[in-house]
Order: sequence, then C-alpha cells, then structure tokens
Amino acid sequence: MALITLADVKRNDEVKTFMEIADMQLSVKGYTEHSFRHVGLVSGTAGKIAENLGFDDRDIELSRIAGYMHDIGNAVNRMDHAHTGAILAYNVLTKMGMDHREAAKIMMAIGNHDENSGTAVSNISAALILADKSDVHRSRVRNRDFSTFDIHDRVNYAVESSRITVDSKEKIAALELEIDTKISPVMDYFEIFLVRMTMCRKAAEFLGLKFQLIINGTHLL
Repeated sequence: MALITLADVKRNDEVKTFMEIADMQLSVKGYTEHSFRHVGLVSGTAGKIAENLGFDDRDIELSRIAGYMHDIGNAVNRMDHAHTGAILAYNVLTKMGMDHREAAKIMMAIGNHDENSGTAVSNISAALILADKSDVHRSRVRNRDFSTFDIHDRVNYAVESSRITVDSKEKIAALELEIDTKISPVMDYFEIFLVRMTMCRKAAEFLGLKFQLIINGTHLL
C-alpha cells in the first residue's frame, strides 16, 4: 500500500476530471462556485484545524485530502453528492494504492459533510465540516446581475470576508464574518445557513470545542 499525499491527489487526472465536471454542472444549475478555489481553501483550512488540534501527521494529511475531494460527487448530481462523492473518492484512492482503512476514513468524512444527511462522526469529518461551511464569500457568486439575485446570491455576495479559527487552549472554534448589511441583513444569513451553523456547532462539540459565530464584531452564537 502507498502513502498517498495531497500532492498525489492533485496530480491525479481522474480527480481533476471529476472536479472540472462537478463545477461545470453546478454552474449550469446556478449554484455558487465549487471549483479548485473552493476545494483548495477547504483542504487548507481542514488541515490547519487538524494541525491546531494536534491530530497525528497522517490524519492531518487525510483531512487535507478529504477537504480537496469532498465535492467530487457533484460530478454525478448535486442530490446526494456527499454519498456518491464518498464512494468515488474511496474507489479513486484505493486504485491509487491508498490503504483501505485510510481511504475509508476519507470516505466516511466526505459522506457526512452535507448538512442534509451528515454530521460529525470522526475527527476528520468534523474538521472537514468546519472548513467547508466557513467558506462563504462574494467571490463564490457566479451571477453578476444584482437585479436577479435570489437570497442565496445576496447573502453570499454580502459577505466581504470569512475565516474560521480554532483555539486549542481556549477550546473555541470561531467563525468570523464581515457582512455588508446594505446588501443583505444578518437575519437573511440565519435564514439560509441556520442548519449549517447547527452542523458546525455539533462538529465543534465533537472536537471538544465551543462554536462561536461572530458577525461584524458581534458574538451571535
């Protein structure tokens, strides 16, 4: 069995193809950006969370790989993309030579990253959830016609900055957002992202952390 790294996964043509097709399909359907920018950011953030919390070196790398591959199921369909993506990832990784147990850890994390059917079930899955749900930003909005924005476009476009930090000493995971309330009131954020924030809270609790949501400098959770 090979010790597969994130660099190996990034070089894999099959992974590239799935991700390109996934983002193309979501673009056609009008969803926010889910391209290499998004998965690269989620991968890096998941790795940092894992590192800050003292995961062992291999689980840190598996967190990065799970973050990078978490949305490949969108190549099949947005519906149930977490489940199809989990199976695709397992098959690709084992074909690359990854140990079955390591591939299964990634499969489980990807299969539980979507708020409609998943929850934190492992350290890697919890790190992935926090990393994925914290990527809210105007750069992800594809639609450039403000007059046709729906609530999802408005809320994402209103977010000027977002970052999640983990303090292992204080046992806190804090998501900090700067929102232009002239574009979208804070209440709209809660209307479409409340389930995701609940998922983040549970993921933080799985890791022994308290989840905080800070919008425009005000603690809301």
